[in-house]
Amino acid sequence: MRSPEGQDFWSTGQYREITPIERIVFTDSFADEFGNVVSPTYYGMGDDFPPELVVTVTLEALDGKTRMTMHHEGIPASEHREAAQLGWNQSFDKLAASLLA
Repeated sequence: MRSPEGQDFWSTGQYREITPIERIVFTDSFADEFGNVVSPTYYGMGDDFPPELVVTVTLEALDGKTRMTMHHEGIPASEHREAAQLGWNQSFDKLAASLLA
């Protein structure tokens, strides 16, 4: 990811659960550019930011379409939560554009 100020952020994780057509659960940790896990403080996050977060994506059939719901657990209530929401929304906008193309 790249912030509006031009700072690059790298991340990594591991899949914990994959249930085809229903659910994906994976971890989310900050990383360096080589994929090595680093402390959130590496990117200027506070000590209250956990080193590993859990993301759960569920898929649900709905009137011939698919509803995707995502929960990103563990982000402290702060400007970091707002930044994560902005980043995910940008990713989802890109996903929607590619699916409609």
